[in-house]
Amino acid sequence: MGEFKVHRVRFFNYVPSGIRCVAYNNQSNRLAVSRTDGTVEIYNLSANYFQEKFFPGHESRATEALCWAKGQRLFSGGLNGEIIEYDLQALNIKYAMDAFGGPIWSMAVSPCGSQLLVGCEDGSVKLFQITPDKIQFERNFDRQKSRILSLSWHPSGTHIAAGSIDYISVFDVKSGSAVHKMLVDRQYMGVSKRKCIIWGVAFLSDGTVISVDSAGKVQFWDSATGTLVKNHLIANADVQSIAVSDQEDSFVVGTAEGTVFHFQLVSVTSNSSEKQWVRTKPFQHHTHDVRAVAHSPTALISGGTDTHLVIRPLMEKVEVKNYDAALRKITFPHRRLISCSKKRHLLLFQFAHHLELWRLGSTVATGKNGDTLPLSKDADHLLHLKTKGPENIICSCISPCGSWIAYSTTSRFFLYRLNYEHDNISLQRVSKMPAFLRSALQILFSEDSTKLFVASNQGSLHIIRLLEGSFKHLHTFQPQSGTVESMCLLAISPDGNWLAASGTSAGVHVYNIKHLKLHCTVPAYNFPVTALAIAPNTNNLVIAHSDQQVFEYSIPDKQYTEWSRTIQKQGFHYLWLQRDTPITHISFHPKRPMHILLHDAYMFCIIDKSLPLPNDKTLLYNPLPPTNESDVIRRRTAHAFKISKIYKPLLFMDLLDERTLVAVERPLDDIIAQLPPPIKKKKFGT
Repeated sequence: MGEFKVHRVRFFNYVPSGIRCVAYNNQSNRLAVSRTDGTVEIYNLSANYFQEKFFPGHESRATEALCWAKGQRLFSGGLNGEIIEYDLQALNIKYAMDAFGGPIWSMAVSPCGSQLLVGCEDGSVKLFQITPDKIQFERNFDRQKSRILSLSWHPSGTHIAAGSIDYISVFDVKSGSAVHKMLVDRQYMGVSKRKCIIWGVAFLSDGTVISVDSAGKVQFWDSATGTLVKNHLIANADVQSIAVSDQEDSFVVGTAEGTVFHFQLVSVTSNSSEKQWVRTKPFQHHTHDVRAVAHSPTALISGGTDTHLVIRPLMEKVEVKNYDAALRKITFPHRRLISCSKKRHLLLFQFAHHLELWRLGSTVATGKNGDTLPLSKDADHLLHLKTKGPENIICSCISPCGSWIAYSTTSRFFLYRLNYEHDNISLQRVSKMPAFLRSALQILFSEDSTKLFVASNQGSLHIIRLLEGSFKHLHTFQPQSGTVESMCLLAISPDGNWLAASGTSAGVHVYNIKHLKLHCTVPAYNFPVTALAIAPNTNNLVIAHSDQQVFEYSIPDKQYTEWSRTIQKQGFHYLWLQRDTPITHISFHPKRPMHILLHDAYMFCIIDKSLPLPNDKTLLYNPLPPTNESDVIRRRTAHAFKISKIYKPLLFMDLLDERTLVAVERPLDDIIAQLPPPIKKKKFGT
């Protein structure tokens, strides 16, 4: 692997926002996740659970409800009282409409996907018709006395159930009037509570309504008679969420104690056709409240205050043992929040509403392999740059020379010039940035810091020449005819002649910067791109996909390289393909052209193209024999993949120079320590 001096950075004080809602789309096998800061993320479950899209948050947009409609349309509602539809192609908000009922607490789409129900603070249930371009208000249902916290359609579309405070209402959709009102028992552990909040309801085909509430109960109701059929007390705290499978043979609930319970419909006896609901499995994968759950055909999905998105596979539903059969915890975004100025040893950290600029520490001490060296100069926090307005930062970047910082929000683009005088730093904002740069999804500087490349959410790529304290717009590459595909990843060649751009689908386009034209398009692949980079000297484009495949494409020759063809013919090691976190960064060694450096959240790897590829019988993670073996044996057993798992969770890793690496880690314990305390549970013997 080679010896490197590693700057091990742990002062990136990043804490992801908690998960508020999840919504699963069975047709596209995608999962929408909303967080407490208003951010909405889209995960492609068919592409190794890759986070392929995201919509930045907003301070006034606290999302409380999220649902999919017919035609892959996504809607949300929140405490600002607005219904929002998202444009999944351009990655922006299509429109926002006031529901005129105060804060929105719940939403549900009809079984046919053409009608949208909204539950509001003022006790109203509003029905909207989903038209091809927008939504249109149809009518109000009978107003209730308190806020509507949960909604569910009967699969026939004729009735709905609405959960409120202390009672559940069943409405007839045709008339809009309440058919039944079912009062919920306020008893909690033998003590009468002041209020019982119905956090979730589910309406089944046989007319059963399942409710979960703040008294820790899961209850089954007969909607025809309005009576309680069965009661399960499962927690000492709130049961906050419920999701039912499409076959209605199982459902999942999440509690404020961090436990997820699985209920299944099983036969009473082996020969009996009579079935009953049984609590079969409890899972404790969360430390805090489980605010949202979803039920896919093969997995239980949960998320909450502890920021983890947990996918727990149902082993009886998984046909082939592959990465779909593994438990997953997704904590960090599948995009880069850190950029580096190699020349000045600076790191730029991106948070929701501010940027931090740090200078790395240094040491004069020496030591042997594995030693921790004391710092002779500590890391310096040089700059804290706060955004104006309620919008979250979408992306940011610092130039390789350290003299420029750029970042974008939904409505504005910011460019700053940095001046260094001894230990002092001054900041000068470049004014009158053009409006077409706003809503940038990716920003990148050229290696010589003279050009700025901006990928907009409309599919355009803008090239800006940087002058002393100002700029000049050079060119815009327009999207291919008939497409509005957002470009999410950019890579520039070290010589500045080639620009590679990847969109939300699997396509990669390569542009000639010298002649300002499209050079070629890399052959399409079934899985989305997670990282890409262009090698120095050879101008080979290395592309990593969400299924853990890595390709090398020669830009001058417009074809895959011989090494890439060989590795595709032989295939990657099975342990490499079973990794469940995507590669997020690729770089190259300046003096070793055969080396490719890449990392995901739990490993750092150097691929040496001069060595043979490992097969499934060789050890992937321990390729080198003991040092006392002869050089002949060492060479015979060595293979191309050198993997280190020392640094984790790894948010960023790159070469500063040929002998120095920087690794930015974010230990999970540090994140949990900054969250509000969980509910205290009594343990045996304490």
